[in-house]
Amino acid sequence: QVQLKESGGGLGQPGGSLMLSCAVSGSRFVGNPMDWYRQAPGKERELVASISSRGITNYADSVKGRFTISRDNGKNTGYLQMNNLKPEDTAVYYCNVMIGVRLYWGQGTQVTVSS
Repeated sequence: QVQLKESGGGLGQPGGSLMLSCAVSGSRFVGNPMDWYRQAPGKERELVASISSRGITNYADSVKGRFTISRDNGKNTGYLQMNNLKPEDTAVYYCNVMIGVRLYWGQGTQVTVSS
């Protein structure tokens, strides 16, 4: 059974950094496409960053230059490094991974940016 578990969320300071992890269990995670989404209260879920099977990355304009998506196939884990945090980054962050023809989601991790 494939499961994704996000971690690393919490309270961040404006201008500070947090790194989110997305641990994949139940399947090998080698070059699988992965996305990070976020959902703020009262707003729709939005795509934040993605990495393709070839390692090509894309970012929402709102996070470009501040966030970096990556993955470590040996650790079966994906990451979202978030720098220069802003209050508007406050949201629940979710990862998803395409394994075969199915898209799997994690349960989400809360990120709150506040001084």
